[in-house]
Amino acid sequence: MEKKRPIGVTLLAILAGFAGVIAIIYTLQMLHLWPVTGPLGLFKFFTFNMFGAILWGIMAAIWLWVARMLWAVDIQGWLFVVVMATLNIILGLFSVIGGTPWEAISVALFLNSLILIYGLLPGTKAAFGVEEMQG
Repeated sequence: MEKKRPIGVTLLAILAGFAGVIAIIYTLQMLHLWPVTGPLGLFKFFTFNMFGAILWGIMAAIWLWVARMLWAVDIQGWLFVVVMATLNIILGLFSVIGGTPWEAISVALFLNSLILIYGLLPGTKAAFGVEEMQG
């Protein structure tokens, strides 16, 4: 039986796709294929850009996969969106420690915080059947 996709889950899938696009932009910035300065400031990650590019590239690929899973209302998509939002927040904070100004990473931190909060709401969990599995 196919699950119905509530509007909230659709929104969560779109936000996850948007997080993937932002992670792609950060990957390209660390590879110096995208401008590293702009309206949001200078983007740095310690001194070795390849390491940061690999981390953000992995995050981008996983975010896009998670968006597809959420679109299909797969419970694994819900689990991964919560885990990935948390990891992305941690990675963003490491970028700040590495020298990236808050202005440059604030979009990713805000978006991932929004995704994490929305993913943990009771209505979102119910759409994926998480509440049934816990009780």
